[in-house]
Amino acid sequence: MNTLAQAPAIPRDYSLTGPSSRQAIEIGLASAEWYHTEIPRKVMKDLMQRRDGPALRDTILWVLGHVLMAWGGIYFWGTWACVPFWIAYGVLYGSACDSRWHECGHGTAFKTGWMNDIVYQIASFQVMRNPVAWRWSHARHHTDTYIVGRDPEIAFMRPPAVVKLILAFVGIEGAYSSLKVLVRQATGTLSPDELDYIPESERGKAIFAARVHIAIYAATIAAALAWQSFIPLMLIGLPRLYGCWHMVMTGLLQHGGLADNVIDHRLNSRTVYMNPISRFIYWNMNYHIEHHMFPMVPYHALPRLHELVKADYPPPSPSIWAAYVEMIRAVRCQLDDPEYYVRRDLPPTAKPYRDEFHNVFLSR
Repeated sequence: MNTLAQAPAIPRDYSLTGPSSRQAIEIGLASAEWYHTEIPRKVMKDLMQRRDGPALRDTILWVLGHVLMAWGGIYFWGTWACVPFWIAYGVLYGSACDSRWHECGHGTAFKTGWMNDIVYQIASFQVMRNPVAWRWSHARHHTDTYIVGRDPEIAFMRPPAVVKLILAFVGIEGAYSSLKVLVRQATGTLSPDELDYIPESERGKAIFAARVHIAIYAATIAAALAWQSFIPLMLIGLPRLYGCWHMVMTGLLQHGGLADNVIDHRLNSRTVYMNPISRFIYWNMNYHIEHHMFPMVPYHALPRLHELVKADYPPPSPSIWAAYVEMIRAVRCQLDDPEYYVRRDLPPTAKPYRDEFHNVFLSR
């Protein structure tokens, strides 16, 4: 039986400057000590070894995929034959960019630093994220994963905004929101939340990066108008809308329907077994508990890590479908009861939750 340390009840406030943030700090949820499965030091050192080979191979395939699909889309432009090419191009542009942004942002994809930086900048542009602001946002996400008022990347808020979650698969609302943020940043204005997690020394860089992104979009629109063609927009910008569905599909599974305000990644993250194609697009981030517990392990080593730690973790979802069945049930319950979440059952071989810091919930 798990005991819960309860705090005074307050409504959820997902801003980083509101009462939920203050409460998280007061009760020790912010920058807390998280549970880690014990792994021998030598084994962990081997798992954390960075190599250029796997990421070079996957990046070359990613780039070649862009080139070949763009060629097919342009060559068959004006016929139905171009459609499958643009669909594939959209997924490579609008979905695979997310995992490349993520891993290269961690600096673990490549051993060579400048390779991480180049792919990170390209992928950040494709996914419409400010490369400076989001580097610091994601650092906070890992420090305070799904701690309400601390984590700026909580996608699954309670009660869930179902219409917004569904529209995310289309990409229009997400791209529009991202573009608004880039325009605001380009004018030199950072939000209170951004000021909370972006160090003062990095704020000028964030504003400059936003201006570069906006300039590229402006040049793309100008080219489309000058050539009287949609092709420039099909190559840059629009794929973020129609090609983001895979990114959304996998991204929502990371934490959707699980506990918030806990400091055990086994409770708030989900590992899902996926097919090889999705794993290539997603760069093995389906091993999401593993990634959060050991973020310095490169994506190509996560399957090996999973085999070592799975006896200490909840059973993985056997498929994307099974994970969505679980998550959708949770969403239905949360519409009536925002306090509902999927409770993760650990196997008999797992270490139990430790009450002193692993079962901290905010009771509302």
